[in-house]
Amino acid sequence: MISVPSPRLVEKVTHYLHQGFHDHSHSLLEPPPALGDPRWTDELIMATWFQAEHGRPPDGIEHRVGRSGGGFDRLDFKFLPEGDWLAHSEDIGTAIPLNRRDPARRRLEIALPIYGGGMSYGSVSEEVMVSRAIAAQEWGTLTCTGEGGYPDGLKPYADSVITQIATGLFGVREETIQRAPMIEFKYAQGAKPGLGGHLLGDKSTTTVADIRESVPWVSLFSPFPFHSVYSVEDHRKHIDWAMIMNPEALISVKVSTPIDVDMVAVGSYYAGAHVFHMDGSYGGTGAAPEIAKKNIAMPIELAIPKVHRHLEQEGIRDEITLIASGGVRTAWDVAKAIALGADGCVLGTSELVAMGCTRCSNCERGRGCPFGLTTTDPELKEWVHPDWGAMRVGNLYASFQWQLRDILRKLGLGAIAELRGRRDLLRYIPEEFDA
Repeated sequence: MISVPSPRLVEKVTHYLHQGFHDHSHSLLEPPPALGDPRWTDELIMATWFQAEHGRPPDGIEHRVGRSGGGFDRLDFKFLPEGDWLAHSEDIGTAIPLNRRDPARRRLEIALPIYGGGMSYGSVSEEVMVSRAIAAQEWGTLTCTGEGGYPDGLKPYADSVITQIATGLFGVREETIQRAPMIEFKYAQGAKPGLGGHLLGDKSTTTVADIRESVPWVSLFSPFPFHSVYSVEDHRKHIDWAMIMNPEALISVKVSTPIDVDMVAVGSYYAGAHVFHMDGSYGGTGAAPEIAKKNIAMPIELAIPKVHRHLEQEGIRDEITLIASGGVRTAWDVAKAIALGADGCVLGTSELVAMGCTRCSNCERGRGCPFGLTTTDPELKEWVHPDWGAMRVGNLYASFQWQLRDILRKLGLGAIAELRGRRDLLRYIPEEFDA
């Protein structure tokens, strides 16, 4: 298993952070001096490790925002005076429904407004996928297979596993669709819209190729887009096909965030989707090209209110669940996304960081991940034991739930649903307040 930082190391690095990291002679856009980057700072990485170890947020380390100079890092909440806060209680609801429109299908509710995003077999190890599935089952939420097929290790947790159908159709089989509580059609990924997916040859091992029904050691590329879908009518046929194959499953549609993402959301609603999943820029692991992440998709904090308002204007907002991803790092990011208009969020990188990721951004190589996470190398993947990984992810969920309840009580709200679309509870932090 991966060893966690020793208390002595945490103490030394924390001391360094408070002496050096907060030296404001550094530009806001300079990379922090230790590990990470302006979005995933050294403090955020260490804070996530702490939460994964203890199930609560740390004291003395920034665990809410990074130093990107924009996005969620420039938003904060307008809390009530302390005397008006609610008591911290488990009665503050954090559950959200995923089916808001179709009584003929399962009434699927998740206990947290978060679930695990698609990270496919080959991009991560089976041990990582099973870790996430165990944690999802224990916490009453879901995790997604990604586009690389359905490893056998996930079968015991099938009620908590979303089957993804992506443009490459890798590993898509009738039985994996039939066992899923929710089926996700991935039309695009926010970190690289218009580029499709890619898995380089040295990660396409014999086991990966077997599940993906491809040739070992050959790079695999998912096209953009589905070449059978060029209209809402084609989109409807896709969804109808999956609904016939699994008469109980919900349908999620994952898209990137082009300028007309609001119109795409309406089209997906009329095609029959239960969940509309928007994936903004800055999502993805270190395998996603930086040039794509920073220059193509709309940032998620801009896309959420745009889609939320348009669905309200169309009179269908309460009939579809709006899920956001792409740069959601913390419980505070989740709460801000919901206040902007989402119902919930998808986590990806945060769960990897909980299991030891340092954000070294070498995910695309077969032996590039020294922590055994984004690799299927038979030696490196042994660093992650599923029970240990599940404990780490589960503790992160516990910390996120505690923080979400704490945010809600300070806003005088009794459930996470009451926060949706409450942009009036957010404030923008101007740059001058950083000095």
